[in-house]
Formats: sequence, structure tokens, C-alpha cells
Amino acid sequence: MLKLLIPLALLTTVLFLTIHTVDSCNEAVCGSVVSKCLLTKSCNCDLKNCTCCKECFNCLSYLYSECCSCVDMCPKPNDTGTDLSRKSHVEDFDEVVPQLFMVLTELPDPHKRWETKTFPVDMEFNHYEPKKEIKITMLSAEQEVDPAKQNMITVNCTVAFWAQCMSWTKCKSSCLSMGASSYRWFHDGCCECIGQYCLKFGINESRCSECPGGEESKQLVDDDEDDYDYGEHDDDDEDV
Repeated sequence: MLKLLIPLALLTTVLFLTIHTVDSCNEAVCGSVVSKCLLTKSCNCDLKNCTCCKECFNCLSYLYSECCSCVDMCPKPNDTGTDLSRKSHVEDFDEVVPQLFMVLTELPDPHKRWETKTFPVDMEFNHYEPKKEIKITMLSAEQEVDPAKQNMITVNCTVAFWAQCMSWTKCKSSCLSMGASSYRWFHDGCCECIGQYCLKFGINESRCSECPGGEESKQLVDDDEDDYDYGEHDDDDEDV
């Protein structure tokens, strides 16, 4: 049985390395479910020959809209994004209050200041530090077939996107006040506060509901111009 599982695990790894060439595929969100769907060949077709569309939709489940690009099953969108929305600044906080962030994001904000998104991520067990009231998603029997994941644990990553555009400095202070572990500020003015169990700084896509980009966002970048380090911390800036 073990001899059968090892080739399957290697096949899954090779297939998933292939999908990393898709720019819009979010590995942190989609890694686990896409590996499963590739292994079961649930998404082994394309939109022109949509013989597996329903099966692929069921396999990706509630993550279909997030992960369909990983298996080339998303309709191609019009390229309406701005250059600003493709760039972001990320930073970890030294002092975090994960319990506060959890309380603030557990339910929808009554004032609609931010919108939270939660999704499962796999991390190495020795990197996981149990905290009170942390929700853990257990792997099902079907998901435990990969020997490479024997030392992995699945936990929930939660991020919060502020509705309104804001400056870099305001984003940093707002996320810090929420108890977030890190933050991602997009150059279009969108601010994402990131929980403690998120990998690669959460979701690398601007999703603030009332932050459309354009001239208003460019002004926010100009207003924060003096705060930029101009290359002193290049590792903290990402193109997304």
C-alpha cells in the first residue's frame, strides 16, 4: 500500500508545481484542495470541452471561485485592474494580540468597516502553537492519503479587508489596533489585516469593497510618499 501512495504523492507534487505558473493561483488558499482534485482527476478538462465542469465544481466546493484558476477552469476576466492594485507592501508586527483579532473577526462587523474571509491552510505541526479557542479543521480520511502531509496540521487563516481606501500608515495602525499578526497594504489604497495562522501574508489580491482605485488611490500613495524607504526594505514589497 505504501508503494502505491508514494508515487501518488509525487504525482500530486509535480501537478501542483505545474499550476504555480498561473499568476492568479493562490497557493496558500488552494494548495490542499487543488492537490486533492488533481489527484482524483476531477478537473481534468477545460472550459471548451467542459465534460468535467460539474465534477470539478463539486471537488473545489466553496473554494471554486478562489481556486478555479489553479486548474485553468476560470473564464478569462477583462484586464481592468490598475498597476497599483498589483503591488503591495507587507509587514509583520512584533507585538500581536491574536485573541483580540479573533474576537473582532469572528462575526461580521456591525458597522461594516471591514469584511473578513476565512480559509483552511496547511502548516507544519512544529510551527503550530496551540492557543485558546483556535478552530482547527481536521483532515478527512480521503485527505490523509498523502504521506508528505503526515507532519502537517490544517488550521484556519482569517484576514480582514477594510472597506474604505486608506493610506499606508493608517493601514498599519488600523491592523495593529485590531491585534493582527501582519498586514498587507495594496498600492491602490486597499488594506488587509492578517491573522496569526496565515501563510505568505494572506490573500495577495486587492478586495476592499469600497476602494475602487484610480485617482483617489494614487493620491493616497502620493500622500504617503515621505514614508517610503525607497529600497531600504525591498523584501517587504511584493508585486501581485
